Amino acid sequence: MSLQALLFDVDGTLADTERDGHRVAFNQAFAEAGLDWEWSVALYGELLAVTGGKERIRFYLQRHRPDFARAAGDDLDTFIAGLHRSKTRHYLALLERGEIPLRPGVRRLLDEARVEGLRLAIVTTTTPENVDVLLRTTLGEDALGWFEVIAAGDVVPAKKPAPDIYQYALEAMGLGPEVCLALEDSENGLRSAAAAGCRTLVTVNEYTCQQDFSGAWLVVDQFGEAAAPATVLQGAALRGPCVDVAFLRAAFAAP
Repeated sequence: MSLQALLFDVDGTLADTERDGHRVAFNQAFAEAGLDWEWSVALYGELLAVTGGKERIRFYLQRHRPDFARAAGDDLDTFIAGLHRSKTRHYLALLERGEIPLRPGVRRLLDEARVEGLRLAIVTTTTPENVDVLLRTTLGEDALGWFEVIAAGDVVPAKKPAPDIYQYALEAMGLGPEVCLALEDSENGLRSAAAAGCRTLVTVNEYTCQQDFSGAWLVVDQFGEAAAPATVLQGAALRGPCVDVAFLRAAFAAP
């Protein structure tokens, strides 16, 4: 079966957004709200077990601030939504200042895919506005148009590791999972894509490098550049220093 489409996760896959992006923005939102909460690098790694910003706040409250959650009562949903809006505003400001670059090899791989006629989609739990600003500030004003489908945020009720967001994207593209490759960075992302029937390439990062990627089609430390080669952690050996479209097509078609 030939490869027809690449389905990209965003946070941790296109850019290292978590440690120095989302985490920082959450802490800025907490301070703005007069809260003495501080999500350290280590604590945020724990909270990443939950996908979705609002869901992550709720998980933190349940595990670390149960008295606060109980006191909020019926107003908890409204409180979380407002805090998340504030966090998003701070995160977008970080993006606009150019403080969150793409990971190595991302721009190269996207350019190759477009030249080679592969279809592209975004499949993520982050908000559409976050996707929009990240793509615009790192790839240019027209980058949103490179992607046939932007499946993001609350477009489906169940977030990763549920397969719903991938199923939504596949249906919107009119493609079966057997001709698509998901590109993810986390165990939750892998589980989501695999449950939808997609083969998955995982590019690990600081937060996810120790997770279980059993069943992944390929695991690498990055997509790679000529001067900064990718390292294969699981799966077929690369034919050069980078994960490129020629390798993906050949490996995808191999029995």
